[in-house]
Amino acid sequence: MSNLEELIQLLTLERINDNTFVGQNYQAPWGRVFGGQVLGQSLHAAYQTVADDRIAHSMHGYFILGGDLSIPITYEVDYLRDGRSFTTRRVVAKQNGKAIFNMAASFQVPEEGVEHQMTMPNLITPKKLMNSLEQIEEMKTTDPDSYNLIKLTHPKVFEFKPVERLTALLAKDGPPFNHMWMRATEKVNADLPLQQQLLAYASDYNILTTASLPHREELRKGKTFYASIDHAIWFHRNFKIDEWLLYTMDSPSACNSRGFSRGSIFDRNGVLVASVAQEGLMRSTQVG
Repeated sequence: MSNLEELIQLLTLERINDNTFVGQNYQAPWGRVFGGQVLGQSLHAAYQTVADDRIAHSMHGYFILGGDLSIPITYEVDYLRDGRSFTTRRVVAKQNGKAIFNMAASFQVPEEGVEHQMTMPNLITPKKLMNSLEQIEEMKTTDPDSYNLIKLTHPKVFEFKPVERLTALLAKDGPPFNHMWMRATEKVNADLPLQQQLLAYASDYNILTTASLPHREELRKGKTFYASIDHAIWFHRNFKIDEWLLYTMDSPSACNSRGFSRGSIFDRNGVLVASVAQEGLMRSTQVG
């Protein structure tokens, strides 16, 4: 995927009837449907069935089966509730009649109320950092396999600037903390629903890696299979995806081949715009 227009087209589904939509697939180089794609498309499907005065405040999804890149995905929306303040939708993504993903989303009419938030960490600003592709140049000779994999899988429509040096994070065991500035590489003239769909797509990058950081040396001994199991997003406040956002991630636990990670997303002014939680599979196959 080479530009923002292609990503927006990917997230924009074909409407079949009042509650059924069909989406195409990003041809991910790792051979399975990208979880961020399904998150963004399912949120788009839900939005098509909700009144214009309501904005998504949370979504919770479960990845059931790996998606087949060669088969379009059908999204079926259940109208669970339309209340005075809140609307609830369930979205099931299917291929060949089988569910591959299940998501529940809640929408609210914006209203005034009490407010507080956590303080954004005081970290290096993006202006002073190299982006992730620039940071991995030294791996071209020291670790060409990892270098080629990162180059291949890096999304062209988003720019990431790791606060901790990426090459050091991926080489040795370290604490389960990860901080990443991110933004769309092109100007986004879009309403908040589309901004949220783009953020849902981007939120699936880097978060599972955080759970692997204390175990890099062990996981590198063989082949490790990574896959998202579930993913939740809470949208707190408005934001613009083409302006720098700080994605702060930590992993409180890993066990039973599952890694659990949390994320907080702040804008440049320190406003907490979204929170993320994900559990993913990290199944290692030892060599020898």
